Amino acid sequence: MTRAFVFPGQGSQAVGMGRELAEAFPAARELFEEVDEALKQNLTRLMFEGPGEDLTLTENAQPALMAVSLAALRVLQAEAGLDLAAACSFVAGHSLGEYSALAAAGTFSVADAARLLRTRGKAMQSAVPVGEGAMAALIGVDMDVAAEIAAEASAAGVCETANDNAPGQVVLSGAVAAVEKAVGIAKERGARKCVMLPVSAPFHSSMLAPAAEAMQEALAGVAMKDPVVPVVANVTAEPVRDAARIRELLVEQVTATVRWREGVLAMKERGVDTVVELGAGKVLSGLVRRIDREMTGQSVGTPADIEEFVKTL
Repeated sequence: MTRAFVFPGQGSQAVGMGRELAEAFPAARELFEEVDEALKQNLTRLMFEGPGEDLTLTENAQPALMAVSLAALRVLQAEAGLDLAAACSFVAGHSLGEYSALAAAGTFSVADAARLLRTRGKAMQSAVPVGEGAMAALIGVDMDVAAEIAAEASAAGVCETANDNAPGQVVLSGAVAAVEKAVGIAKERGARKCVMLPVSAPFHSSMLAPAAEAMQEALAGVAMKDPVVPVVANVTAEPVRDAARIRELLVEQVTATVRWREGVLAMKERGVDTVVELGAGKVLSGLVRRIDREMTGQSVGTPADIEEFVKTL
């Protein structure tokens, strides 16, 4: 078995996430305290108790999802003696999850990851006035066709491919009128389903250029080390181990397409057969089988999941 550890992105958050881990394991409680201290906020209470609308705010959801992912990893390290470099060949994360992956691999501290994600969330939220940007998921449309649809719709404003999640699942991002136009075109071209997403900003589009500038400044002030295992970057869908290059890619990532499908296939080409999702939800482990039926996806986010996973070590 050759593993990759992967870390979820925004949309996987839910009130109550991480609570079972904290109740069962001191290592999880300590991790949550570390994040609360770094942010000078009781983010843990918000995660456990809500309200949901506050947890869903980008500036809260991003560090919260990172915290749950890293708590699961800390528990595995404390309870099962997991050595990340020995247990997996690669790490990767979906959008904000890339920060979780990098913190897991030692590129930066958990506290720095929390502060960077708070900055990233605020910057992404403020880059575009609410109501001007939108995102839509196109189901039953592959990346090449989605790119053609986005190019056609861009006559009405910015419209770009934001996420290539799996075969037949692509997300577009940009100006409201252009994304709505793209949905119309996609339906005419036989898309199985098109869904306008409940988001407050056009993530992973050129409209977020001001947020990329904010992250360039924030990342310049943070100490970064080479990761202990290669990180498969969202921007290139290729493994990277150089901290200076990672810093550049994290800036590009704000406005670039998340090439998740390609990244999973790149790991498979390098021998990975099992993808283990650490943290909240089961989105990424669910995508694995849609990307390649020969690969296995496993989610580890609760005490029961941890018990099952430890048996495989």
